[in-house]
Amino acid sequence: MRLRTKPKALNTLLENQDIVIFKPNNNKGKWNKHFKNKNPIYVELGTGKGKFIIESAKKNPDINFIGIDSKNEVLYMALKKVLEEKHLPNLAFLPFNIENIDEIFDCSEVNRLFINFPDPWPKARHEKRRLTAVRFLEKYKVFLKKNSLIILKTDNKPFLDYSIEQFKSAGFEIINTTYDLKSEKDMKNILTEYEMKFMEKGIKINRLIVRY
Repeated sequence: MRLRTKPKALNTLLENQDIVIFKPNNNKGKWNKHFKNKNPIYVELGTGKGKFIIESAKKNPDINFIGIDSKNEVLYMALKKVLEEKHLPNLAFLPFNIENIDEIFDCSEVNRLFINFPDPWPKARHEKRRLTAVRFLEKYKVFLKKNSLIILKTDNKPFLDYSIEQFKSAGFEIINTTYDLKSEKDMKNILTEYEMKFMEKGIKINRLIVRY
């Protein structure tokens, strides 16, 4: 879906560079200095409008959260939610292309990775773009600490099955797989915007938890 350009988006992001980091490469290996603490770092790939990561940051003040998205328009909407409430010192947004994620985190710098409803890129010729393709998983392994978790949620069962095989090939341990997350009634599960829409339509949510 193509987003309409929001003229205020970039300017608003630029006005809040305590939250929005435009040169994350400068913080590689120094993210704890940015947050001014040594708390664990959790990263969400494809933050979108921010519901998941904002709620996560509010509920876990002792964890630092970093949301990455390449689209200024959706980060603008996420930022507005933060500004309407209060500044969350344990939250940062990065307008950045995930393709280059290995340029912004150092060895063993990240404690957990969330991949919420990524584009499944169903056509075979687009496989290399899938965020759970082995080539991406090898990048994640560099900056993830040992025994860290990656949590994937998707409405696309074939994509989940594909991801399971990719994680196995890359040496990750499968911890938990579900093809109907709602039925598990996991009270700790924080919903994303997509997740809420899918559940309202009766679409089952798949979740995969793996350990590095």
